[in-house]
Amino acid sequence: MTTEIDRYLAFLDRPADYAALHRWSVTDLEGFWGSIAAFFDVRFATPPDRVLGRRAMPGAEWFPGATLNYAEHALHGRGVADGDVAVIAHSQTREHVTLTRGELRDQVARAAAGLRRLGVGPGDRVVAYLPNIPETVVAFLATASLGAVWASCAPEFGARGVLDRFAQVEPSVLLVVPGYRYGDKHIDRRSEVAVLRAGLPTVRHVVAVPYGPDTIPDALAWAALLDGPRVAPVAVPFAHPLSVLFSSGTTGRPKAIVHSHGGITLEHLKNHGLSWDLRPGDRMLWFSTTAWMMWNALVSGLLTGASIVLVDGNPQHPDLGWQWRLAAGTGATLMGASPGFLMACRAAGLHPARDHDLSRLRQLGAAGSPLPAAGYRWVAAELGPDVLLNVGSGGTDVCSGIVQGGPLQPVVPGEIAGPALGVAAAAFDPTGRPVVGDLGELVITEPMPSMPVGFWGDADGSRYRDAYFTTFPGVWRHGDWVRFAASGSCVVAGRSDATLNRGGVRLGTAEFYRVVEELPQIEDSIVVHLEDLAGGNGELRLFVVPRPGVELDGALRATITAALRSALSPRHVPDRIDAVPTVPRNRTGKKLELPVKRILLGAAPDDVAGGDVLADPTALDAFVAAAR
Repeated sequence: MTTEIDRYLAFLDRPADYAALHRWSVTDLEGFWGSIAAFFDVRFATPPDRVLGRRAMPGAEWFPGATLNYAEHALHGRGVADGDVAVIAHSQTREHVTLTRGELRDQVARAAAGLRRLGVGPGDRVVAYLPNIPETVVAFLATASLGAVWASCAPEFGARGVLDRFAQVEPSVLLVVPGYRYGDKHIDRRSEVAVLRAGLPTVRHVVAVPYGPDTIPDALAWAALLDGPRVAPVAVPFAHPLSVLFSSGTTGRPKAIVHSHGGITLEHLKNHGLSWDLRPGDRMLWFSTTAWMMWNALVSGLLTGASIVLVDGNPQHPDLGWQWRLAAGTGATLMGASPGFLMACRAAGLHPARDHDLSRLRQLGAAGSPLPAAGYRWVAAELGPDVLLNVGSGGTDVCSGIVQGGPLQPVVPGEIAGPALGVAAAAFDPTGRPVVGDLGELVITEPMPSMPVGFWGDADGSRYRDAYFTTFPGVWRHGDWVRFAASGSCVVAGRSDATLNRGGVRLGTAEFYRVVEELPQIEDSIVVHLEDLAGGNGELRLFVVPRPGVELDGALRATITAALRSALSPRHVPDRIDAVPTVPRNRTGKKLELPVKRILLGAAPDDVAGGDVLADPTALDAFVAAAR
């Protein structure tokens, strides 16, 4: 079958050589991004004067003079008809919902008119305390269609964490649900909604989406918002704010990262089409909450003409196999999963393709944390050669992938295939020189359209520059520690602020996890290095979660030590190995090494990571006890 990247190469009249295509994409920026706009038929209401007006970072100017609207592209897609399915929603709170393209367009146009009646216009902020349901997609696209600015938080967040985010953007409209079901448990959020209403003084209107048995008093009903005429999307400048995404908040107040209409439209058309191979008739299933950038990426599946599957609730209820049954039942062609989920399926002995009809599945995406080599081998054995495993790493900062795979790239167990098209990714040593074969800082040396237009409230741009551009002036420093091979493939070794400086040699945390978590006795692990202020080697602390029925005794400690010494080096041998009941992770599955380290050095838990950051609010308790 011809892939989208095959069609793109035919459009360019270029051979199927990914390395050559990538080199061109990061050297001829105008040629590449201009071809993306042309190939995917980006509808500019006002054509651009050129592709790139200013190239310097920060401050690159993309498609100057152009106007467009993200929502218009999402609503119309490519090659779709009114009767085609756009959204399939599976919820543990209510019955399943399906929307056609025509129904989605109608609801978005009515919601936009309702928001306009509430006084919402270009630049105003609309925020949502909503789960991953069709009304959230409708509200987002309606907000975007007016040129207003969207931000969302999942309702599992407590009020404090939401206020830390929403208060920064001073919203005028707040959308809420009264509660939801998580598995077989009802969660009442009415008290949190009351705190949000009291804590957001700029909010003029609260809109309540009916969800579950409870109701929100003194709020405009969702049906009333949609009860009226329709309005069409308005064209806005390419760099006009589309949405604000928030960083995790593990190192301070969450950053309010502003993404643009044009940048996200171009980047997601490129990413979803050429890497994920989405096209009209396809179906994208990727579990996410509305607090993660993957939710924005999921909605952007609509840009390609594909339909999207929304999931709300506990993704492992009633069992691990539920997501595979959902992929089969919805006919997913692209399924996304966390590496943790895939490794859990492997440990549980699941056989997805044997037990379910996954005949439409062409790609399995994995992101959020590194996938061990054993996970690659399990996917290959279980899903076979016709399903491409596409492991990627990127982030909220660019709302896309920086390094990942695709139909033209080989799959190398334990490694990511290479930089994405249009992303000039490299590893720099501390002096700012590129390195290959050694660990270095992950950097991007050329601008890309989906880099943020700034941080909200950062009038002079100083916080934005400090976040990405001070270490290597004019170069984006992403904050990850990475090793590129000469072939172009790479291994992301963890966050650079969590790397381990052992006797002057920096070690990546992901290197530990690949070895430790492939041991059959170990379910999970986290490692930190406590520096010696006197200049010594410090203390390397490894914490493990043994599998049920396994005790961390002297023999198992010796097994772990021998595995690290053999697979890595004597420098990787921990000074101490302890058992903990769980590893702290944020809500997107990333391990929280830095908060653990700070707690072990004496910091209070609330000062390093609020409860809303943690997937499990009790996950830091064992480290507080260890610090004592």
